[in-house]
Amino acid sequence: MKQLNRTDALYAANVFTDFFNNFNRIDEYLRELKLEKVSEIPLSLPGMGMESDMFTDFTIHPNDMEFSVNVVDNYTFDTMLEMTTSHAIEKSIPGKVLKWIVKETNTNKVVGFIRFGSPLINSKPRNIFLGGTPPLEIFNEFVIMGFNIVPVQPYGFNYLGGKLLAMICVSHLARRTLNEKYGTNICMFETTSLYGSSKSASMYDGMKPYLKFRGLTESNFSPSLPKKKWEPLLEWFVQKNDGKPIVPPDASSRKLKAQQVMISTIKKSLTGTDLENFKKALQHSLDLTEKKRFFNSDYGYENVPGIIMKDETPIKKPNFDNYEFDNVIKWWKKKASKRYANLQRDGRLRTEQEVWHLKDNIDIIR
Repeated sequence: MKQLNRTDALYAANVFTDFFNNFNRIDEYLRELKLEKVSEIPLSLPGMGMESDMFTDFTIHPNDMEFSVNVVDNYTFDTMLEMTTSHAIEKSIPGKVLKWIVKETNTNKVVGFIRFGSPLINSKPRNIFLGGTPPLEIFNEFVIMGFNIVPVQPYGFNYLGGKLLAMICVSHLARRTLNEKYGTNICMFETTSLYGSSKSASMYDGMKPYLKFRGLTESNFSPSLPKKKWEPLLEWFVQKNDGKPIVPPDASSRKLKAQQVMISTIKKSLTGTDLENFKKALQHSLDLTEKKRFFNSDYGYENVPGIIMKDETPIKKPNFDNYEFDNVIKWWKKKASKRYANLQRDGRLRTEQEVWHLKDNIDIIR
C-alpha cells in the first residue's frame, strides 16, 4: 500500500479517531456493534419468529432435562446466535468449522449454540502449557477451539447454561464428531472468556478437571470498525491503492489484516502533531480491549503436551470415561440443580426472554 498525502491520511485517521473516541468502556463499544448487527434481522409477527424455538419453560428441573446436538443451516444458526449473544459474531472464520444447536429434547426447545473452529495462530497461555510454540503445520490436527459457546437467556442464568454447553464441547461426542469430519486426532480443546479485566469471574470457572484456567491472553490489536464505517473506508483505501486489494483476497483473517494495513499506512503518512494525535486515538482504542481468560481441556488424556510437541502415543487418564456425553450431562445436572434451587429460594429466577432484536437494554456483561 502506497503512502497517502496529508489530507487523505487525516481523513482516514479521523474515521478511526471519531469512532473510538465515542467509547470509554468495552461494553459501550460492543453494544454499538451489537445494535448495528441486530438491526439487520428481519422482524416477524409475535410468536412466529425464531425466538419462539428457544427455551422458556423455567418450571422444569435440571434433573428432568435431556439434550441433543443438532446441525442446522447456516442462516438459522447465525441468526439465532446473533439474537442471543452479547457480541457481534463473525459469520465466516477460516479453517475447520462445526456448528451445533443444543436442544432440550422434552420440550424440543433450543438452549444454546456451539461453534467450533480452528484455534488461533498464537497464544501465550497455550504456549506455556505446551512448553513452547507448537509446530503450526501439525497443530490443527490435535486442537480445536470453541469460538462461540452461548446459552439462550435466561436459560443460561437460571441453569448454568454456559457450563452445560462447555461440558458438551469437552465431551468425547464432540471430539469424535470432529475427528470423523476432518480426519484429525483431537486431544485438546481451548476457548477464551468474552471478558477479562472487567469481570472477575467466567462461566468456565469451577469446571475442573474438565476445563482449566491457564492464564490471560495478550492483544495488541485495535478493535474492529463496525460495518457502516468499515465498508466505505475499505473501498476508499482500495481506490487510493489504484483499485488493487490492500490484502490478498484469499488471506485468512482478512478484516484484521486489512485494518492493520490501514493503520500502518496512516502512520507512515503522518508526521508531527498529526501523528501523535492518531497514536493517542489508537491507544485509546487499545484500552478498550481486554486480556481474555484462556481455558483448555485435555479430553481425559494424560500427556497432551507430549502428543502435540513430541508425537507421543496418547495415554488415557483413569477418568477418561467421565468425558462421555451422558457423564458430562450428569456432572452438569448436579451443578445446575444447586443453582436452580438457590434462585428459587431467593426469588431470583428470571423468566423474561432476552433476545436482542426485541429487547435492546440487555446487560452486555452478565
